[in-house]
Amino acid sequence: MKLHDLKPAQGSRKDKTRLGRGTGSGCGKTSGKGHKGQKARSGGGVRPGFEGGQMPIYRRLPKRGFKNIWRKEYAEVNVGTLENFEAETTVDAVALVEAGILKNVLDGVRILGEGSLTKKLNVKAQGFTKSAVAKIEAAGGTVEVI
Repeated sequence: MKLHDLKPAQGSRKDKTRLGRGTGSGCGKTSGKGHKGQKARSGGGVRPGFEGGQMPIYRRLPKRGFKNIWRKEYAEVNVGTLENFEAETTVDAVALVEAGILKNVLDGVRILGEGSLTKKLNVKAQGFTKSAVAKIEAAGGTVEVI
């Protein structure tokens, strides 16, 4: 099979309905918009959540709890994931992104204790769990809180 032999599955692709092409087409004259009204006008329609002037549900329902706008969100990496690195290397946020382990560092990196580590690594991060520190140091590595 070659690239030019590929075809979509039978019935998976449908032609776009052509509007305003005569009464015989089934979508002529008003082009499926009916007669007059807000939705029939050019650029007409209502925004998402609009309920015809009635108080929308997102405003009728009570808001609960507290949202801390200064909350820091950390990218989390398990100790077992650090096994991908070569021994004696320094592992920090930049190294994790370059290795493809993290896509976004957010407000920093936090190392969690899931998994096992056999290589000696120098790990630099914003936070560590107690079990992560124990596993890194047991493997002969060092931990540095930035």
